Amino acid sequence: MVTFIEDVLNDLDKKSHKLHQILFILPSRRAGTFLKYQIASRSKSTFFSPRILSIEDFVSELSNLTPLNNSEALFRFYSVYKGLTDKDQLESFEAFSKWGQIVLQDFNEIDRFLIKEEHIFDYLKAIQEIKHWSVEPNQTEFTKRYLSFWNKLKQYYSEYGSTLKDDGVGYQGLIYKEAVNNLEPYMNSSHLHHVFLGFNALNRAEEQIIQGLLQNDLADIYWDIDVSFIKNTIHDAGHFLRDYKSKWPYFQKNKFNWETKQYQNEKYIEVLGCPKQIGQAKYAGQLLSKLISEKTHNFESTALVLGDESLLTPILNSLPKEVSAANVTMGLPLSSIPLASFFNKLFSVHKKSPLKFYYKDVLELLGHPMLQFLISFEALKTHIQSHNIVYISSEELKSIAPQYKSLLTLLFGSWDNDTSKSIENSIALIYKIKESLNAKEQNARLELEYLYRFYRLFNELSSINSKYPFLDSISALQSVYKELLDTEKLDFKGEPLKGLQIMGMLESRVLDFETVIITSVNEGILPAGKSNNSFIPFDVKKENGLPTYKEKDAVYTYHFYHLLQRAKNIYILYNTEVDALNSGEKSRFITQLEVEGLHKIHHKIASPSIPVIEHNPIAINKNDDIIKTLKVVAQKGFSPSSLTSYIRNPIDFYHKKVLGIKDTEDVEETVAANTLGSVIHNTLEDLYKPLVNTFLSVEDLLKMKGQINDLVSLHFNDIYKSDAIKQGKNLIIFEIAKRYVSNFIETELAQIKNGNRIKLLAVELDAKIEVPIKELNFSVNLTGKVDRVDEYNGVTRIIDYKSGKVERRHLEIYDWREIIRDYDAYSKAFQVLCYAYIMFKDGTISLPVEAGIISFKNLQSGFLKFAEKEASNSRSKNSDITSDTLTAFEEQLKSLILEICDPQVAFVEKEIK
Repeated sequence: MVTFIEDVLNDLDKKSHKLHQILFILPSRRAGTFLKYQIASRSKSTFFSPRILSIEDFVSELSNLTPLNNSEALFRFYSVYKGLTDKDQLESFEAFSKWGQIVLQDFNEIDRFLIKEEHIFDYLKAIQEIKHWSVEPNQTEFTKRYLSFWNKLKQYYSEYGSTLKDDGVGYQGLIYKEAVNNLEPYMNSSHLHHVFLGFNALNRAEEQIIQGLLQNDLADIYWDIDVSFIKNTIHDAGHFLRDYKSKWPYFQKNKFNWETKQYQNEKYIEVLGCPKQIGQAKYAGQLLSKLISEKTHNFESTALVLGDESLLTPILNSLPKEVSAANVTMGLPLSSIPLASFFNKLFSVHKKSPLKFYYKDVLELLGHPMLQFLISFEALKTHIQSHNIVYISSEELKSIAPQYKSLLTLLFGSWDNDTSKSIENSIALIYKIKESLNAKEQNARLELEYLYRFYRLFNELSSINSKYPFLDSISALQSVYKELLDTEKLDFKGEPLKGLQIMGMLESRVLDFETVIITSVNEGILPAGKSNNSFIPFDVKKENGLPTYKEKDAVYTYHFYHLLQRAKNIYILYNTEVDALNSGEKSRFITQLEVEGLHKIHHKIASPSIPVIEHNPIAINKNDDIIKTLKVVAQKGFSPSSLTSYIRNPIDFYHKKVLGIKDTEDVEETVAANTLGSVIHNTLEDLYKPLVNTFLSVEDLLKMKGQINDLVSLHFNDIYKSDAIKQGKNLIIFEIAKRYVSNFIETELAQIKNGNRIKLLAVELDAKIEVPIKELNFSVNLTGKVDRVDEYNGVTRIIDYKSGKVERRHLEIYDWREIIRDYDAYSKAFQVLCYAYIMFKDGTISLPVEAGIISFKNLQSGFLKFAEKEASNSRSKNSDITSDTLTAFEEQLKSLILEICDPQVAFVEKEIK
């Protein structure tokens, strides 16, 4: 394949131009690297290399102005704005920065397209006055300020440009405008021949510069357009070049170089729909593996072009190992480096100058990978979780971990909304991290590179802040920090001409490849669509010849088709899925390829192979160690809750009782259900325990009601261990706990007033018995803690409290065999029967008795009693617990314990519904 650059060099040879007297001007620096390589590879002797510049570098030299970076341009603009705006209308830098960038972008466009300032700014001012009825006598203050801004916009523009020129600097548009003004003297003194190649969409300043050089025989220009695009008057790929060919006076007498016929050549085009962005990255990796295996593709002539540059990281992670060399041209945005989110979070935490920090913010910062060698994160995390600390101060953190005092001071000490201090602390943190990496990590080159780039970024912030002291808050500092993150990149280093070329769409200008893989060819990405980040209305742009979304679409159309023009193998990937911001609609470029009918399009939908994964329940066979542990557990005592956990899922029992794995402990921001239950249980215990072995009276119960608030508060503070009880959702839960206890006492009052006699026998009774099982050669105990035992009109009741909702059906049993099999139906009945069984066996009670539950969420149902029922007619057979009841239960209890302790029965996972 003969590339465009080779064609240009061949033509220059025919014209006998001496290369060292040529100044090559290209759309990008990247293309210059390839041009230099082609020049060197053609030479058979040593010679001086010609100068090769990007168009922006050439225009900058022509203007005699130094380009400003975006951040400094914004600060300088604010300085001008501040000097020209009345104090009562002056906005803070943070508010200004949100629209200042848009205004600067409009200034850029106005200058690059050489629009007369009087015309456009007066026009914009008039539009706004008409819109807001400038002659209306009763204008609001907001309207007055708004119109004042548009009245002064021309003044801002003029003063800003003058100030910059006086200092020898400029934003891009101003540089282009000055370059046009300096063109005449430059042409009079220049002895170089200028060669422009590979251009497409030119602004008006570029047009004037190039046409001036052409008409004075100081330049040649080489276009790269296929005849298919330029002759098709509606094809956007030729939109700009058709205009230049027909309207530039130079081409009325000179040849238009070049219209090629490469696009019609035979090509293999494959269009692949992939789910999600990551799906495209993975498929691109598979595609490269396939190309490698075929051994027909040269990777020096293969380009992987990213329509969406945010796909870079997943693409790099998806490259097959056979890709031994790859050249990445676009750089990795600093915003995608982990350290970016660390400092962003740090600024967010300090924005409001909190006296105490939210525990999740603290854990997120301290748990960051870059701090792993600086602090023992787990110890602090455990302390915060075990003490249920939702908000914590800097001093409390330092008292918990005094050995990390200096680090914790940098992270959580008061920054006093001082931007200078914030930047100093950030730089100090970078030094601390660097020292720890050098001391403990031998191969931390990538991390050190990250730190160096952020060190430079914060030094730039420090320099800007000292020169332009407009950052009056950490919030404003964070805005500028984010702006710098978006513009700064971590450049990759490597051999630029070796291996697979990975690039963005704009880096592909002037370059040609035999094999091209293009990703993210979706509407809204390629082309970008109707985005309009400007103060200038669409119709005003059209009238003044400023670019709109239509021209931007035409730019991307040219780049897309230029990639296809000389390529032989083309793979176009698009996202098939509807994402949050993107439609999942394939690009109109694909549809256009189909409609053209020049090439056969191979359509495919790529989806990941989803293997059918059979769910194989976990099965743990019992070895000698497990049996030994089970003997210890049995002798200590099985509790009703541990036995019901086995019924629910044997693996849960294995994890908790055999392995001793505890539930994950975390900070309770909102009071959990089990905490609420514990508070209610403990409050009732304190209220009723003094009345054990007495009959409840109205006076006792009324006295209890006066103690509810203090006791509930006491137990919340004891269990919850947080000062956030009486705010937000926790305040509601606190009131619910009081209401539950109060309602329960009210029901007891009503029963006593109705003539019922209640004698309290026990509260929170601990009980333990041995269960004789002849099949086992070790003792087995059963333990339990009974919430309450009383006599209700002479009938003994065993009562279990539940803060959740329980219904009568949960305590009714139809089939005794199911009581140790069906957790959902019978776990509540199993639990109260355990209590009855233990208390009967240890002689605490005599039969018959009643056992059941009082549900605080179903208090109107009263005491929910255990009952046996006939399955056929659902009639209650027996609600009293008798010796027959306990005999039947004992049989199932022993069967369950035998199963747990049987060496031949594995712990098998149950599927939880």
